[in-house]
Amino acid sequence: MMKVDNLSLRREMVDICCRMNSSGINQGTAGNLSVRTADGFLITPSSLAYETMQPEDLVEMDFDGTYVGRRPSSEWRFHRDILRERTDINVVLHCHSVYATTLACHHKTIPSFHYMTGIAGGTTIRCAEYATFGTQALSDNALVALKDRIACLLGQHGQISLGKTLESALWLAIEIETLSRMYVQALTLGEPPILPDDEMERVIGQMRRMSYGQAPDGEGVNDVARPRAAV
Repeated sequence: MMKVDNLSLRREMVDICCRMNSSGINQGTAGNLSVRTADGFLITPSSLAYETMQPEDLVEMDFDGTYVGRRPSSEWRFHRDILRERTDINVVLHCHSVYATTLACHHKTIPSFHYMTGIAGGTTIRCAEYATFGTQALSDNALVALKDRIACLLGQHGQISLGKTLESALWLAIEIETLSRMYVQALTLGEPPILPDDEMERVIGQMRRMSYGQAPDGEGVNDVARPRAAV
């Protein structure tokens, strides 16, 4: 049997793809997933159902666009370009989650109507301009929307979520869908109030401290959660 490189990573990718569908953020073969490797990246193949996908079906690609194995996802360009441009992340997850895509169909950026908007790295979750799927124009538009962010919507298309790990990218994609659903529902009552930028800066700072394993309380605050001293 032919040796398959990165076997454990490939198995994890297949698992994450199946969880994309089981979580409800993706349907059929609509989404795609890529992960940085030492020599390039692995990406899901084109038009293969996740339920039947095997680790050896994942496609090895180089940043020059060459590949080994099955034909890669039609969206390989934005996966390639994001991984090449964003050395701070290792995973690109794309899906057509229903509420995020609903907003994307109206080219709506998600404002800071809720503090959790800050999980994408800024005061908004931008919507990229529309371009035909699989094109360089779509990749270029996605890079603009992802500047200083780890998630964006794609106009009349879907969403992209980035991560350092597969688990973090999946978590973020689910959170983006949850926020999108809340925003759609909030809009039924009218435009919701928006948190000011200075408050969102505090929120993002809190999130950053928590991601580093530190307490969320601001510096200089005495009333903090702390371990009880041994008796």
